[in-house]
Amino acid sequence: MSWFESLILGIIQGLTEFLPISSTGHLYLGRHLFGLDEAGLFLDTMLHIGTVLAVFVFYKDEFVHMIKKPFSKLTFLLIVGTIPAVVVGLLFKDYFETISKTGVTIGWEFLVTGLFLWFADSIKNGRKKMDDITYTDAFVIGTFQAAAIFPAISRSGLTIVAALIRKLDRETAAYFSFLLSTPAIVGAMILQLSDVMGGKVESISLFSLFVGTLSSALFGYVAVKWMIGYLKKHSLKLFAVYVWGLGGLILFFQMTGRF
Repeated sequence: MSWFESLILGIIQGLTEFLPISSTGHLYLGRHLFGLDEAGLFLDTMLHIGTVLAVFVFYKDEFVHMIKKPFSKLTFLLIVGTIPAVVVGLLFKDYFETISKTGVTIGWEFLVTGLFLWFADSIKNGRKKMDDITYTDAFVIGTFQAAAIFPAISRSGLTIVAALIRKLDRETAAYFSFLLSTPAIVGAMILQLSDVMGGKVESISLFSLFVGTLSSALFGYVAVKWMIGYLKKHSLKLFAVYVWGLGGLILFFQMTGRF
């Protein structure tokens, strides 16, 4: 793999992890484009490390607070919100790995993601801030996050929609969604790492790995900061139209045997 291919995949991962358009679905398309498929798993893991770094940097004050006060409300909100994803991930890991590798369902999943994003704008604006989030809120948002185990269902999209349903204000909905992503991304990264250690790993230069990880981190940080500000005043319908168009295109190519 060239450093340029690694750069492109890093940009895709960084942006789509936090924009509500599905990073897993876009990474599958990127690997398919470059002919990487299973061989790109190790790079996939490094790209996730990049987005984890982006989240840690952006939320450094929150993580320092949780380190100093490990039994704070915020710590338990993240634990409660992560439980559904852990349960679903452990119970159905093999099944979802299979459909992720084949990509047979991603066209439909992009369409479903679009439906949720379009629905989000019909939700009446809430007023809850970070201090107002309850454990029930965290669990409901986490349950939506668990549904995003499907490869082209957007995790950030579903958790933002769930947060809006629970009456968080739009800025806080995005803010908590991305913070809640940290345990999920770390968990996915650990599972990928275990697969990498026990399987075939493509020979990738250290420079290509560095470029991919760095671009993922930089563009991930930009995406988090931009998306929180964007959602405060703008609609998600633009993203809905995008994933509908992409999903429809994928289905067309699948039905005509070109994908």
